[in-house]
Amino acid sequence: MFDKLYPYRFKIFFFSQVSLLFSSLAVPAALHQAVVSPVLLFINLGAGILFTARKKKVFWFLVVLLSVVIISITFSLVEGMDKRTSDFVRMGVALLFYTIVSLEIFRQVWGAVSVNENIILGLISGYLSLGLIGFFICSSVEVAEPGAFNGLSADPDLRGIELNYYSYVTLLTIGYGDIVPLTNLARTTSVLIGLMGQMYIVIITAVVVGKYINQSATEVRE
Repeated sequence: MFDKLYPYRFKIFFFSQVSLLFSSLAVPAALHQAVVSPVLLFINLGAGILFTARKKKVFWFLVVLLSVVIISITFSLVEGMDKRTSDFVRMGVALLFYTIVSLEIFRQVWGAVSVNENIILGLISGYLSLGLIGFFICSSVEVAEPGAFNGLSADPDLRGIELNYYSYVTLLTIGYGDIVPLTNLARTTSVLIGLMGQMYIVIITAVVVGKYINQSATEVRE
């Protein structure tokens, strides 16, 4: 099944990622937080596995990571389980998962001989993945150091949404200032997220644009 879906990996991952990030615009907040967001997250994680379908060892490693996420979420629902420990495990595993998938996307986009629709979608997905990586890092920091970010809601269910927003605002170097890092670890994380976004644009995007320009020039000459 994965071999059949492999040619469509860029499209599947891109559309699952966009749905995950922007479905809240069309779904009531309570329903989105409780049902839609977790479902779309698992779909996106499953779509990410497709990128390693031809690397069996990496593929099965990601399957194990996904299983750990599912198990940690299940355990967190059991009364008496340490929520902080469960959050650490979930965030850490999700961070590792998206980092591996993102690196594979970067590799495939970087190594592409020609630029087509799939490569463009992969380029966008890679950038969106950096925002998710930033979110998991920020969430881990907030779990390790409660109050590391000033401006977060007192409602734990809203903090994930706010940290996701903060990650993308920082990645895009917008910096509205409504959420502010207070601790050294949070500030270092913010700098890292900003640098990741700039380096992606300067290096990965520039390489793809350069290939597209050369490709267009070659087609014109022919």
